[in-house]
Amino acid sequence: MAGIYIHIPFCKQACSYCNFHFSTQLSRKRELVDCLVAELEKRKNYLIGEKIESIYFGGGTPSLLEEDDLKVIFQQINQLYTVVDSAEITLEANPDDLNREKLKALKNTPINRLSIGVQSFFDEDLQLMNRAHAAHEAVNSIKNAQDFGFEQLNIDLIFGSQTTSDEMWLANLEQFKALSIPHLSAYSLTVEEKTALSHKIKSGKIEAVDEEKNYRQYILLQEFIQQNGFEQYELSNYCKSENYAKHNTSYWLGKSYLGIGPSAHSYNGSSRQWNVNNNIKYIQAIKSGENYFEVEELSEIERYHDYLITALRTKWGIDFKEIDAFSEKISTHFYKQIKQLNYPGIIHHKLGLSVDSAHLFQSDEVVRELMIG
Repeated sequence: MAGIYIHIPFCKQACSYCNFHFSTQLSRKRELVDCLVAELEKRKNYLIGEKIESIYFGGGTPSLLEEDDLKVIFQQINQLYTVVDSAEITLEANPDDLNREKLKALKNTPINRLSIGVQSFFDEDLQLMNRAHAAHEAVNSIKNAQDFGFEQLNIDLIFGSQTTSDEMWLANLEQFKALSIPHLSAYSLTVEEKTALSHKIKSGKIEAVDEEKNYRQYILLQEFIQQNGFEQYELSNYCKSENYAKHNTSYWLGKSYLGIGPSAHSYNGSSRQWNVNNNIKYIQAIKSGENYFEVEELSEIERYHDYLITALRTKWGIDFKEIDAFSEKISTHFYKQIKQLNYPGIIHHKLGLSVDSAHLFQSDEVVRELMIG
């Protein structure tokens, strides 16, 4: 089983913290959709006939697509790929896009899951992040989606921002609970280079992120999750009743996926490739038949490192059978290193190694200890 990721590189405005590839110029949107359809044809053999169990529209802001845009893309996917009946089909959406008319249109497509970029239920947080929606729109969009029968919902929330007090963060979590949403993605505010947020911090217009508050709010999140029957199955992802996000879980479990669109990445177990992160160059290359992506063949050590990085982010952790499938040199190094690990939260068991939920924040440190070189 494999997945398809489709990158929609358009936004109404730039969030202050975002370093993903996008453009606020929407004039070439339909032209780009045509190129996405063309790339699906060009890349039809990448997954070597694997069935598709998940399709994910990410961005950017995929909810800027019209019903006709989505139908054209789905028509091409269904002609070229075998999509299983139980496939999870997710669209990332901004609250200000999810009015009743939009939701009605989305119900006319195969989309069965929405990931809504709420980030906060407080206007002061949203203003700091330069989000396009207001707090009341976030609540309304979720209720409207539920009214239209979208049961599979995720919302994104951000903790640790300069404007988010501990009380506000707990109120965000209580609002999430009150809305009966089955899945949560919660991220600490990260300051990326060349973003508006980074520039404001460097110029002294706003204070730097308080790492102590960041960690404190992560712990508050852990306590809330445990008290309310949610399961943390990955560093930033939480759900009830094993309602795991199929698409993102496939990344962490090392399954193959095809990335379509500017800046999209693909992985097939032995190599990675990534598309040019420029809309105009992407469109021109697709139309002219020129090359628009780079490929990296992965060495065994690189595949081992990729496995460590993804597996230790999850509740399933490292499977010793996966380690034993590597060469003797790598497996010997791994078993030697785990005997020397001295981190809180490390769980050794008969079949593998994992990090408990309270310490997943530190999983990167464990990975570094297990890497080669």
